[in-house]
Amino acid sequence: MKKQVSVAFMVCGLLFTVCLIVANIVEQKLISIGGIEATAGLLIFPVSYIINDLIAEVWGYKKVRLIIWNGFLMNFIAVIIFRLSILAPGSENFHNQVAFESVLGNTERIVAASFIAFLFGAFLNAFVMSKMKIMQHGRGFSIRAVASTIVGEGADSLVFFTLAFTGIIPTQALIMLIITQTAMKTGYEIIALPLTNVLVKWVKKHEETDVYDEGISYNPLKIKDI
Repeated sequence: MKKQVSVAFMVCGLLFTVCLIVANIVEQKLISIGGIEATAGLLIFPVSYIINDLIAEVWGYKKVRLIIWNGFLMNFIAVIIFRLSILAPGSENFHNQVAFESVLGNTERIVAASFIAFLFGAFLNAFVMSKMKIMQHGRGFSIRAVASTIVGEGADSLVFFTLAFTGIIPTQALIMLIITQTAMKTGYEIIALPLTNVLVKWVKKHEETDVYDEGISYNPLKIKDI
């Protein structure tokens, strides 16, 4: 019997991947929100955690594990294409090489930090969602959505900024950056909660699915176990 996925699950997976790729492109721009400096990735990256919550809540940890690794792979492919595009000789009619490189040419350190941080944050987010759902007997989605985001976004920010900027910016500034980024991304999740709740309820009803991850392996590497 062939394994099939629903349209809703496919759309969630595609949106998750798009959020990751777009976030890495716009991450280089610094923006100011209420006088607090942040990266433009804040505008889109938290959406990937909302989708992570939705998939973990509706289809379970095994499905979100598949989506996380797929997003990682697609992001890696995008980075390779960006690098090849930068290295390819430009036409005599192309006069924006420097700007092109500045937008798409993250350093190896930034790219590596981003990939490692994403894996830590995404899997911790899914793990907390899954475990808390069992502990809460399916009730209190909002509580576990916020808790998982604090853990996931906190881990992501801690790993990313530590790997990417240690030795480049002062330690005190680095710690403040980690705290403010985590707080702002969590705030994003809280603001979006009413919509997320409606969406989760609708998807559960539409899919006739509400998975509880009892007796499963949380090993991130068990990709074939879906």
